[in-house]
Amino acid sequence: MDTTRPTTQERGPEPSPTPLATAGLSAAPAPTGTLPSVSSGTTSAGDGGHDGGARAPRGRRGGGGPLGFIVDPALDAQRRRDLRRMRLLATGLLVLAAVVYVLTRGHDVGLLGFVNAGAEASMVGACADWFAVTALFRHPLGLPIPHTALIPRKKEMIGRSLEEFVSENFMREDIIRERVLDAEPTRRASEWALAPGHAKRLVDEVATVTVHALHRIPDEDVRAVIEHALLPRLVQEPVSSLAGGLLDQVVRDQAHVGLVDLALDEMRVWLVDNEDLFESLIRQRAPAWVPDAVNDLVARKIHVEALKWLADVRNDPSHDVRLALDKLLVDLADDLQHDPVTQAKAERLKERVLMHPQVADTAMSLWGSLRAVVVAALEDEHGPVRTRAVKEVTALAERLLADADLRDRIDGRICDATVYAVERYGSELTRVISDTVERWDGKETAERVELQVGRDLQFIRINGTLVGGLIGMVIHAVSILLPS
Repeated sequence: MDTTRPTTQERGPEPSPTPLATAGLSAAPAPTGTLPSVSSGTTSAGDGGHDGGARAPRGRRGGGGPLGFIVDPALDAQRRRDLRRMRLLATGLLVLAAVVYVLTRGHDVGLLGFVNAGAEASMVGACADWFAVTALFRHPLGLPIPHTALIPRKKEMIGRSLEEFVSENFMREDIIRERVLDAEPTRRASEWALAPGHAKRLVDEVATVTVHALHRIPDEDVRAVIEHALLPRLVQEPVSSLAGGLLDQVVRDQAHVGLVDLALDEMRVWLVDNEDLFESLIRQRAPAWVPDAVNDLVARKIHVEALKWLADVRNDPSHDVRLALDKLLVDLADDLQHDPVTQAKAERLKERVLMHPQVADTAMSLWGSLRAVVVAALEDEHGPVRTRAVKEVTALAERLLADADLRDRIDGRICDATVYAVERYGSELTRVISDTVERWDGKETAERVELQVGRDLQFIRINGTLVGGLIGMVIHAVSILLPS
């Protein structure tokens, strides 16, 4: 007879089921095991006393703390009913064997002798298996018998054993590589992306998450990062040598040529569009005694020559002006890397610029403009950014499906990354098992495990009753056949 009352956790509101609940660690305590023919099972105060009886049962706090158990009330109620039903069946078989034994007591010969011997052996087997099953979870009859209440007393060892089992059988490089390669993540991801609507769904989800993330970044935090982390770091970090090396590489690669051409083109356009203004500036610089006609002629000539000079510089890669500019940049790059005086000037200029109060305001203004542009582009479901992103995702998926070698290389990189993560952090991941089990309350751990597997363990009692009866009849037959 089971008289277990629902715990506070079962009566109160519970969180929704989680994967941990489906794995058997859903948390409401299981009903206390009972001795057959005893009205109510009791658990002594010593149950689980070796593993923190003074601790508060963590699994009972609000149902679902990080160190407690996760509760699924409906699933627990069904398990409890199944466990109670199997207990009643196992206990009923024991009671039946006891009744048969009493009714056939004194009949040592004939068919009743076999029945009596079988009933007697059934009771022995049923009681022995009841003791074995109960000893896993608590002290039978509340008596502190050695080597009983194994789960409450040995839960730390169980946790360490689980940790070692996972480490030895799941955290091995060969197993990880085999499982990742068998899964073919690149091919499956590509096939998923090519399914109708999936590429757009992926882009929409990424865009939505990005927009939410950008909106949730406070401006005060951005300013704090700029003022207290970025700018002070830039002030302290010498940049002259770095800038000199970068400038030297730019000149060597002729990467500045395009910028020079752009500047020349803009100057020519300005001269063409502002001829009158240019000539007036020339006339203003002319001596007062020079006739106006001469000034006009000279101003027009200078304008024409300026346009011709710009065209010559623009069209001749070996023009003296270009060569002089290249030499100037090379000398500046060399001085930034090796001349202490130039380096000191560059550092002072950098500090003056970075320490100016307007720098932080300008940076925040740029951040606000950039965020607004990005958010607007991402929020437009039919805009060019999302449309282009969908096309790129689809094109990438098609290429991956068509190129087996590329898929294999990517899968190999995924394997390498997974193995690296497991080798570096695997011990910390598996240690979560033993650390979590160690923090569980011993008594409640036993109750949770019993609630999960107790129904199946009752078959041990049932089988012990039946097999014990058969063995008893065999022994009785052998005793009859053997000579006295």
